[in-house]
Amino acid sequence: MAELKKTSENLPRRGFFSDDFDNLFEGFFRPMTRFPRDENGSMMPAVDVIDEKNQYIVKAELPGVKRKDIDVSINNGVLTINAERRMEEESKDEKGQVIRRESRYGSYVRSMTLDNTVDVKSVKADYKDGILKLVLPKSEEAKPQKIDVAVK
Repeated sequence: MAELKKTSENLPRRGFFSDDFDNLFEGFFRPMTRFPRDENGSMMPAVDVIDEKNQYIVKAELPGVKRKDIDVSINNGVLTINAERRMEEESKDEKGQVIRRESRYGSYVRSMTLDNTVDVKSVKADYKDGILKLVLPKSEEAKPQKIDVAVK
């Protein structure tokens, strides 16, 4: 197969617009980055947070991560999810070679501040099909309470 290279390599620039404008359209049909990265280069997994009556549900996407490579902690009111996706050994014959690799490998980190309504001692975690699900029960004081009104 012919050598693969970026379309912008070794091509003379012709055009009325600046390179930035040309680059805008150069990558138009390439897939977008699935995971934004933080300032340290760690991937930030997509997270859904649902506020239910008695608890919060947090779902984090961690595709390809093994359970043993996930660490969840709560420290000083901050929930932190750390995970790492490791590259597995490739087995290929003497003619095989990787032409393109789009799988992401590296660390995932996501932190969020919890308010004082979360009962941190009762938090539960489950991991299935690349989704980390955290159940954060609300403390008894924070749960909605019904007050009976006496009729006189």
